[in-house]
Amino acid sequence: MSQKGSISIHTENIFPIIKKWLYSDKDIFIRELISNGCDAVNKHKKLISLGEIAGDKEEDYKINVYIDNENSALIFEDNGIGMTEEEVQKYINQVAFSGAEDFFNKYKDKMNEENDIIGHFGLGFYSSFMVSKKVQIDTLSYKEDAKPVRWVSEGGTEYEISDSDTRNTRGTTITLFLDDDSKEFVEEYTVRNIIDKYCSFLPVNIYLDTIKEENSEEAKNENEETKTEENEVKEPTPINDTHPLWLKSPKDCTDEEYKEFYRKVFKTFDEPLFWIHLNVDYPFNLKGILYFPKLNNEFELIEGKVKLYNNQVFVADNIKEVIPEFLLLLKGVIDCPDLPLNVSRSFLQNDRDVSKISKHIVKKVADKLKSLAKNERESYEKFWDDIQVFIKFGCLKDEGFYDKVKDSILFKTINSAYITLNDYLEKCKEKHENKVFYVSDEDQQSQYIKLFKDYDLDAVILDSTIDNHFISFVEFKNQPVRFNRIDADLSDVLKDNKDESNKEGKEEIENLFKEAVGERVKTYSVESLKSEDTSAIILVSEESRRMAEMKSQFAGMDFGMNFEEEKTLVINDNSPIVKKLLSLKDKDDKKDDISLICNQIVDIALLANKELEPSELDDFIKRNNKLMNMVISL
Repeated sequence: MSQKGSISIHTENIFPIIKKWLYSDKDIFIRELISNGCDAVNKHKKLISLGEIAGDKEEDYKINVYIDNENSALIFEDNGIGMTEEEVQKYINQVAFSGAEDFFNKYKDKMNEENDIIGHFGLGFYSSFMVSKKVQIDTLSYKEDAKPVRWVSEGGTEYEISDSDTRNTRGTTITLFLDDDSKEFVEEYTVRNIIDKYCSFLPVNIYLDTIKEENSEEAKNENEETKTEENEVKEPTPINDTHPLWLKSPKDCTDEEYKEFYRKVFKTFDEPLFWIHLNVDYPFNLKGILYFPKLNNEFELIEGKVKLYNNQVFVADNIKEVIPEFLLLLKGVIDCPDLPLNVSRSFLQNDRDVSKISKHIVKKVADKLKSLAKNERESYEKFWDDIQVFIKFGCLKDEGFYDKVKDSILFKTINSAYITLNDYLEKCKEKHENKVFYVSDEDQQSQYIKLFKDYDLDAVILDSTIDNHFISFVEFKNQPVRFNRIDADLSDVLKDNKDESNKEGKEEIENLFKEAVGERVKTYSVESLKSEDTSAIILVSEESRRMAEMKSQFAGMDFGMNFEEEKTLVINDNSPIVKKLLSLKDKDDKKDDISLICNQIVDIALLANKELEPSELDDFIKRNNKLMNMVISL
């Protein structure tokens, strides 16, 4: 005997809304229906463990997904708790009523929080109408004397309930007869990929199969292939992993298991540098593994991916409200049952528990970095070049993170050593207190590096795109410490080596160059450098360089000021060439030669600092030709 009726709803035209707006991703219905099946299985297990019913909670629970090409249908079958006709009326027909919530309220006094297996699937079933023109449920409850029930609806609020002639064992079968514009969901490759995306780690075995006509050639061939030499039929294998690595205790996991899990989840042959296993039961439930990937270049940071799960059900990638934005540069999985499966971003932003979870994850990452820096320093130094950009970005995004890891931040020096900021400041305080010299381009600034080494000075290498922002941040956090590029104020660190007794000679050299070079350089200085091979170098004011870089970043904006780099030409009076020029300064017939060589010295100094402008390069080439002609004529 069948019964017809209308679904009890509180919103008009709810099905068109469901079809378009309930979920942003159309394929989410597969996640919802499989999750519901998993929920039904877990309820049956729970009733056994509570002693409400007899049975073995370790029985062969499973969820089968069948693709029926002939009928353009997708079938979801579980052997969970099932439903009576009364429950179908209550849970299916009353959209606003959640079966999971009702189940929890009935048995909440017998369950504690860590054993709560109730999901958040209030409207999950109705996602099936996003892709279906007709939905059919066949179900049989676990209760004694229960009768199998069929519920059918063709996409409106009308439904029909009757006896089911297909369900004769406990559980539920949901058959979706797909819309014409949803036929891609009868392609096995598509369905398998969706299940892999959302349900790879559900705690109930999931099987996928395609229904074929018994007498078809394809079905016969497939039956032959499934038989072994002993004529035994092969057992089907589930397509999911019911015991993901993050559920194990960290002490029970091997390095190879962590690496294999990484390769499997992120479909890569690469190995991670190291990982952090999260395992928290109080004050919230949180498990997961975060991996630090090896980078070929810093631009690969944008490829990071952290997958968020709810009770092993995939929710989304890179939810920055739960996982701090800078941690999304990593790869990993986070399982947090305390968060609902479907929830708005605004809810997450304002939820206190979400904030606590986010802060805890940051703390665990910081603790791991501090532990590596302290207890595994050699390995940590090897990792540093790969993880430094991530750490610096994290510090810029979260000042609290910097406060936690500041003593674990390393700087590579021009002598290939790795030291902390405090180590550097302590080592160099007698020569330049509270000042950190750095290199932004080792090749371009090789001449300056050589000078530093000549004077037994040290500098750190900061050559990534994030470093300009990072050093400003570190200066703010460590006042009065100041960073200066290695070509900024070399004269300051050479003050003790100046020969003040030859002040008059230095003025003569300066005037000689001023007369020859003119306005090409604004400021001149004469120093006694150790290296005789260096005739002159260019120094660029750190402040003016930073302002010029800021201007270039905001190209087209008018700041009302002309920000140009302030350059100083430092002339080495120990250079044999400079000494020779000084000896010829009073010879009128040598003035053109002096001018030629002075400008050549300036060009070489400029080239050591940065590339010449096109017009300057043209003049440099012409002077080179003149010099070669002079040599040939000798």
